[in-house]
Amino acid sequence: MSKVQQGMVMLIEAFHKYSGKEGDKNTLTKAELKDMLTAELGDFLGKTSDKAALDKIFKDLDANADGTVDFQEYVTLVACITMICHEFFTEGK
Repeated sequence: MSKVQQGMVMLIEAFHKYSGKEGDKNTLTKAELKDMLTAELGDFLGKTSDKAALDKIFKDLDANADGTVDFQEYVTLVACITMICHEFFTEGK
């Protein structure tokens, strides 16, 4: 498997590691999202103990306003963070 394919598998596995603990296995609730952000992206985002910040992240991600974050909305978050990291690491080049 190529590195890109491995990355895709890892994204899918990370989503499903947290989704479904509180209901639908294909979505993240706010609590599941918080757990995922803290455990998987804490180094980039810091700890997600700020309730207002978490509420804003969740609201911004929940594009269809159904009260959950589905896989497409999750991938959008990961892509945006990846773009920010790419810009940060390539600014000096």
